[in-house]
Amino acid sequence: MASEELAQKLQRRLQLEESGVGAEPEAVEVEPGPEEERSCLTASAGAELSAKLCRRQDINEGAAQPRRAAVFNPYTEFKEFSRRQVKDMERMFRLYDSGRDGYIDLMELKLMMEKLGAPQTHLGLKNMIKEVDEDFDGKLSFREFLLIFHKAAAGELEEDSGLLTLAKLSEIDVSIEGVKGAKNFFEAKAQALSSASKFEAEIKAEQDERKREEEERKHRRAAFRELKSAFTQ
Repeated sequence: MASEELAQKLQRRLQLEESGVGAEPEAVEVEPGPEEERSCLTASAGAELSAKLCRRQDINEGAAQPRRAAVFNPYTEFKEFSRRQVKDMERMFRLYDSGRDGYIDLMELKLMMEKLGAPQTHLGLKNMIKEVDEDFDGKLSFREFLLIFHKAAAGELEEDSGLLTLAKLSEIDVSIEGVKGAKNFFEAKAQALSSASKFEAEIKAEQDERKREEEERKHRRAAFRELKSAFTQ
């Protein structure tokens, strides 16, 4: 449509030049490009927020690639949780990550909340993700999933928050006793045990558990061999 209009204007100008009639050149309107159409910065937005919004828009338009998620160690970053608690959270995360892509998207979160007996509206689910969605991708990474329990334990979630409901119904024992109770629990626990000694004790407990399971397997194999030899004699 625009090319036809431009062709008509050029043809009219040629006709004017051939007839010797002088005329002011007509201004050719140029449609603004994508960069001119969008305006990321607003007068009230801070520079950091504006930069994040601009990058998110660039990613959505295909002008930029999402940054690779930094590898993190949940045991050192979320020191308030024991190794067993982190493993329980990881098992729950993998259980509902039906796409096996390392994220829980909106539909997977919907299924999770339904299984927990606390179904949410579409808007409620979006708000839940938004509370911990640090990279604005509209889904939950494992780190963002851990943030739910971190915020719940630190008393940073409202009582009517869907995330607080998730944390309470998850069957993961993080001693969430309301807003202040959980925070006091972790502070008392941190004072009672140093992070290093707690970490070592948990590793030793896991090693002892593996040894016990191995001994049980050896006993079962030995019993099976004895039973087999009794039938072959």
